[in-house]
Amino acid sequence: MGEKEKDKSRRKFLLDFGALGMGSLVASSLLTESCSKIGPGPGKKVTLLNSKNELVEVDSLYISTLNKNLSPNHNSEGRKGLPGKKFVLVVDLGKCKNARKCMDKCASVHQLRPDQHHLNVLLMQDSEHTAPYYMPKHCQHCDNPPCVKVCPVDATFKRSDGIVLIDNERCIGCRFCIAACPYTARSFNWYEPKDAEKYKDVPYNIELNVPQKKGTVTKCTFSADCLREGKLPYCVSACPNEVYYFGNVYEDAVTNGTTGETVSLSGLLAKNSAYRLMEDLGTAPSVYYLPPKDRALIPEKDNENNSDDIKRKS
Repeated sequence: MGEKEKDKSRRKFLLDFGALGMGSLVASSLLTESCSKIGPGPGKKVTLLNSKNELVEVDSLYISTLNKNLSPNHNSEGRKGLPGKKFVLVVDLGKCKNARKCMDKCASVHQLRPDQHHLNVLLMQDSEHTAPYYMPKHCQHCDNPPCVKVCPVDATFKRSDGIVLIDNERCIGCRFCIAACPYTARSFNWYEPKDAEKYKDVPYNIELNVPQKKGTVTKCTFSADCLREGKLPYCVSACPNEVYYFGNVYEDAVTNGTTGETVSLSGLLAKNSAYRLMEDLGTAPSVYYLPPKDRALIPEKDNENNSDDIKRKS
């Protein structure tokens, strides 16, 4: 085959496979052998995961490796999770008054710029004739997280206790995980993080995801660093309005961050007809919502603390 025919064949392959678009070839741990050791030439096949989560065989002729030396998996203890735990968050939508103390605390400990959020409080309205309410929205820490499946370098991962984290020492900034997340729970560090100079000599903490790093993805960590010390998450402790319950599924117990009261998780969910977001997707979130049946406050659209338009459920 001449050079011209080879070039045509290569272009046809790229177009057919969709490699010209983002997420077309995801070289992950599913590689049957290291691409870096495979010489060019037809007949040598490797197995890859494509953007549709399908295993495909690809000729090594069409593979090139990333010019990035990845660090080893950072902080192995932080990757394991806490034994005997499966963490869950319950949000009482009837209690949220848009105080945003949860957001403020989260931003302060995670080195977030003013335009970044691991947690956001949205003004919601179920239909035209129902009253609006506030809805805090975190990463859902799914049991079946699509973000983890598409990460090509094992930078985003799920722990045994249900928490989904990011290792920004390994993150290459491809943003596949952002595209895969149906909850828009991730954001990208386009700029230097807040107080970058202050944190430049601080050792990286994977459970806190600090120091943040330009060119990497960031998200809610369920305050994994607090949980390791037996404390409630930052957002849960900071809320003044009894909005959040947090606990362990295996113990069937959750604790309210404002009152300190511990109640049965299953009883709380059943009594209040709790639901999870987009359950039909099969992601199995670890965040439950109690419907806003006893609203503590009917928010006004022009409330000075709220800059978002009312969002209606489809």
